[in-house]
Amino acid sequence: LSIYMHISKICYLNMYRRVTHVIFDMDGLLLNTEDLYTMAFQNICSAYGKTYDWSIKIKIMGKKPDIAAQYVLDCLEIPLTYLQWKEKFNSQMDTVFSKSKLLPGVQKLVSHLKSKGIPIAICSGSSKAAYIAKTSHHSEFFSQFNPIVLCGDDPEVKHGKPHPEAYLVTNSRFQSPPDPESVLVFEDAPNGVVAGIEANMQVVMVPDQRVPKELTDKATLVLKSLEDFKPELFGLPPF
Repeated sequence: LSIYMHISKICYLNMYRRVTHVIFDMDGLLLNTEDLYTMAFQNICSAYGKTYDWSIKIKIMGKKPDIAAQYVLDCLEIPLTYLQWKEKFNSQMDTVFSKSKLLPGVQKLVSHLKSKGIPIAICSGSSKAAYIAKTSHHSEFFSQFNPIVLCGDDPEVKHGKPHPEAYLVTNSRFQSPPDPESVLVFEDAPNGVVAGIEANMQVVMVPDQRVPKELTDKATLVLKSLEDFKPELFGLPPF
């Protein structure tokens, strides 16, 4: 009891709500796959003499695959349909995503929350096929999450991030769904941060260092790395 009283005091002093459940984004947050997406997208764009740069990437991070791809095609005036783009992307997906690695601090935090009985979930913009390509060599790690919502082709998620629907659907699939106010989201993308906040959840953001500060302002807390996260700030068991 005294431990939880101490934790509650910390939460109060830091103006953060105590949480009971945690939802993680995946690309660029758990895995280094945002860099791998950049590689795959540039492979396609370069065939048409185009450059897929950061100014485009930051606009599509966290969005559903079809929306993201169409934005790139329109912005760079590449003469492909979405289905043609998808075919080219899928042809290199297994090779590119076989290089996926867990980012710093991920293993420690996830294992800690799991060992303390904190329900943890994933809410990703990925399709099922992309998810399998990214995670097949990390199967033991990803078996710790339930639910895993893949917004890229989940029929219940009709609107991708920054719409809050993805996080609300994920929350509804916990075994005992909590009030959204009791959920902590981890994100790397501005679109995902907006989605979590609009779902009435607190959001810890671990942004790419190139993200402008003004695009991090809506986050509840901004960190340089998951290695810097202190669970007790949100009433979670400390390391």
